Amino acid sequence: MVPFDISMLSIICFIVGFALMVVEMFHPGFGVPGITGGILLIIGIVFSAKTVVQAMLMFIIILTVLGVLLTIVLKSVSKGKLSKSLVLDQTQKKENGYICSEDLEFFLNKEGITKTVLRPSGTADFDGIKLDVVSEGDYIQRQKKVKIIKVEGRRIVVKEID
Repeated sequence: MVPFDISMLSIICFIVGFALMVVEMFHPGFGVPGITGGILLIIGIVFSAKTVVQAMLMFIIILTVLGVLLTIVLKSVSKGKLSKSLVLDQTQKKENGYICSEDLEFFLNKEGITKTVLRPSGTADFDGIKLDVVSEGDYIQRQKKVKIIKVEGRRIVVKEID
């Protein structure tokens, strides 16, 4: 005798629920497929389990199956054909002309005009680009010409020029 009363509606709920959970594993995002899949799996449990013990047993089986599916999905994403379409294998190198927002080395030795008073930090304009800068410790008035003498990450050090 079968301990579960599995109807056609329960089977459909389980199949569609598992399918939606796999879709959510491959395309994580807002969670609509995952939430809908979880609801369908719970509906499948409600329609097929006769007792609380059966419901708990089915819940544990479903979690185990989802764990196995997640393992398969993660292996597929990291090593399979899917990884070539989902994972970027190209790099953006400085030699190819790419720069990141943190790489401000190209401003070195550029000249600009202070937009605020530097005491010792403030803002300066370099060819239409406003940057937060610091002086070498000197007080520099507004609208004075400055030159970038050192770049350390996001810290740009300027010196007043005549």
